Amino acid sequence: MTASLSIVVPTLNAELHLPSCLSVLVEGVLGGLVRELIVSDGGSEDQTLQIADNAGALIVRGAASRGAQLRRGADAARGDWLLFLHADTVLDVEWSLAVGEHLRNQNCPAYFPLAFDQSGLFPWTFAGWANLRSQAFGLPYGDQGLLVSRADYDRVGGFPDQPLMEDVAIARALGRPLMALSGRAVTRADRYRRAGWVRRGIRNQWTLIRYFAGADPAALEAAYRR
Repeated sequence: MTASLSIVVPTLNAELHLPSCLSVLVEGVLGGLVRELIVSDGGSEDQTLQIADNAGALIVRGAASRGAQLRRGADAARGDWLLFLHADTVLDVEWSLAVGEHLRNQNCPAYFPLAFDQSGLFPWTFAGWANLRSQAFGLPYGDQGLLVSRADYDRVGGFPDQPLMEDVAIARALGRPLMALSGRAVTRADRYRRAGWVRRGIRNQWTLIRYFAGADPAALEAAYRR
């Protein structure tokens, strides 16, 4: 397969998690699927940029705002397809087979089913809800990855320059069904462990409701990070 996929990873002081995220992406490079890996950094002060450079990533820099970082990364990308992936998310082994098959046979946007890096009832339940929401309403979050053609991305004007809910914004703008890929996007459960699963889950849903009601994403981001 001709390399046609650009992967964009936004980062901010991600040295603890970025190596795991990037290491599994190598299979796509070796398989001829990945054209380039782009790390869009928002001002890291740790070893994030050194890790990205060692991995052979193209690094773009700018202000810390995930929507803006994703947008800058996409602006630098040359692939016919774009995969946006969070730095603390690790794709299942053989993810590239699922993506390669999708690129050959589909033209719709896609995402990976979510899983957490922790077992138990709460992680299973919250991941299950996220996957149900993604399937029923076409609203995957960014930690599930977003695979979208350059044509579709450009058609909707790309990611909005906002610090939160940029993933929901672009999913709604795409205006077409999103397909679940085989395999999983395994994301870290740190925020849930610190805040408590139920409390964090309620906060996430309240944030989504406020966003749909028209709340300013910057204000939502400030409340979300507390």
